[in-house]
Amino acid sequence: MKAPEGVAPDAPQIETAGLSPAASLFHSLSDPARLAILRHLSLGEHRVVELTEHLGLAQSTVSKHLACLRDCGLVDSRPQGRASMFSLTTRDELLEVLAAAERLLAVTGDAVDLCPTYGSATREGTED
Repeated sequence: MKAPEGVAPDAPQIETAGLSPAASLFHSLSDPARLAILRHLSLGEHRVVELTEHLGLAQSTVSKHLACLRDCGLVDSRPQGRASMFSLTTRDELLEVLAAAERLLAVTGDAVDLCPTYGSATREGTED
């Protein structure tokens, strides 16, 4: 197999296929509204109407993000009357990931948020 341009022919090939699930996980956490929903659900289960009231987001936005989080296996729901109660599927593990992210942010300062590729300025006008 020929090495990609700019890579030495005898250099080890970087395996990226095994990283796809991790990249998908971080992408599922990449929206501020989804993070806010997850943090709020870490307090206990909630209905969509409660999440919209607490977070100040539109019902359609909350529902869209809950569907994404459910599809990713991070959130589950159970029927209660005409509503659904949403909760975290793996609360402790998710809180560990978020705490690790907070520690990393504390070490790197504002570098990630100021990043011209992934920083907050690149998201302006794209949030619901």
